[in-house]
Amino acid sequence: MKKILVAATNYGVWAEELQAPWDRLRKAGHQLTLTTPQGKKPLPLAISVDPGFMDPMQNYQVNPPEVCERTMELVNGEEWANPIKFSDADMKDYDGIVLAGGLGAMLDLANSPALHKLILDAYYSDKLIGSICYAVAALVFTRDPKNGYKSIINGKNVTAHPRAWDFDFDLTYGLENPTKDNAGTDVVTPGFLFPLEDLVTDAVGPKGQCISPADANRTKPSVAVDWPFVTGLSVESSIAFGEKLVEVLAGREVLAAR
Repeated sequence: MKKILVAATNYGVWAEELQAPWDRLRKAGHQLTLTTPQGKKPLPLAISVDPGFMDPMQNYQVNPPEVCERTMELVNGEEWANPIKFSDADMKDYDGIVLAGGLGAMLDLANSPALHKLILDAYYSDKLIGSICYAVAALVFTRDPKNGYKSIINGKNVTAHPRAWDFDFDLTYGLENPTKDNAGTDVVTPGFLFPLEDLVTDAVGPKGQCISPADANRTKPSVAVDWPFVTGLSVESSIAFGEKLVEVLAGREVLAAR
């Protein structure tokens, strides 16, 4: 059993990108601690728990009904009820950190100094660092002062939400079941806040690889392992991402010996 810190946004997590790795890590027996920027419950984007939501760029329904139902069980239950703040977490207490994706990850994960510190502490301690979809941006912007402030993913093989999938219309960040003290944000962005594929390409540099297959789907997910990083492309790869985290945690010694 490992102790894993699971980080999620307070401005709209994509349901399956938290639910799938969470459930798979729990099923494997790992002890999970949830953390968010504000120490408030991570609420899913309303569109991510709508089984009828049609991705306008890929033209298919991306949210299976069972995922929507399971996510709302977690939202309404106790498992996600009491996260700690990023600023109150200490990587010395954990064996790894996993970042969940979602539109909100661009707003309060990518640019969070407190999260960057946790990631850098995990990196220096040779602990697992997992990230999926737009939470990968937090890896891009975690800079290594011991390596000329290059990104910690410099020279690594890392997934990135494909440029071809980037929305080209105004995005809102409405949450499912918001409350007065956990309302998210009313910000509107003209498409995604930044093009992740381009950022990752620059961050990994010529010795790394940005993995952005636009033909990825549920039967052909995209997950990359390049220790200490495990990264997942987007929502279609959420299950595979969770399963790979479990595999890597189980076989860390074997992986390190290769």
